[in-house]
Amino acid sequence: MPESGSETPAIRASDEEREAVVTRLRTAAGEGRLALDELAERLDRALTAVMRAELEPLTTDLPEQSAPAPSTAKARSWIVGIMGGGDHRGRWRIASRCTVVNLMGGANLDLTDAIVQASETEIRVFSLMGGSNIIVPGGVHVALTGFALMGGNDLRLQDTPPPPSGAPVVHVRAYSIMGGTDVKSSTTARARPPRLPGASPPPPTRAD
Repeated sequence: MPESGSETPAIRASDEEREAVVTRLRTAAGEGRLALDELAERLDRALTAVMRAELEPLTTDLPEQSAPAPSTAKARSWIVGIMGGGDHRGRWRIASRCTVVNLMGGANLDLTDAIVQASETEIRVFSLMGGSNIIVPGGVHVALTGFALMGGNDLRLQDTPPPPSGAPVVHVRAYSIMGGTDVKSSTTARARPPRLPGASPPPPTRAD
């Protein structure tokens, strides 16, 4: 006789079920419910899920249907840093195509908690005697193209595992003259604690 209270057998997830969760997550991100890092993490778990039980927690905090009223917050499609900065960090909205202009200054963009409009975000950076630092969360496809004259554009994603197919995409097109743009992962950017310019590390202690 089978024991009472036996667990329900686990059921494997189908491709349609995984795709349905992916679509729902992307819709939620476009509504401003999920930041880029949250979207990347949940998409990774959805795309690699084997059992239905792995998919269910990914959407339990999302509404069954999309909200009819759009958010009043506008996505940033233009960012300007002239002889100063136009930094953006925290929870902010970036348009699917955003143009950054730096003139003798720089606008730094932290996309970790940013709200994206689509699965692919294109950032065009035009810099003259300046540049931008762009930070992206893990689990995101990142591409850097463009050119630099008397400067350099760098892509630094050390120790970052490759994202799965279908993950969000951030494409940076940087055009720099006497300056440059650095694109780095959030783990790389925070690997070392900040230090004031010119400050030297404390001398080692010596036991008497």
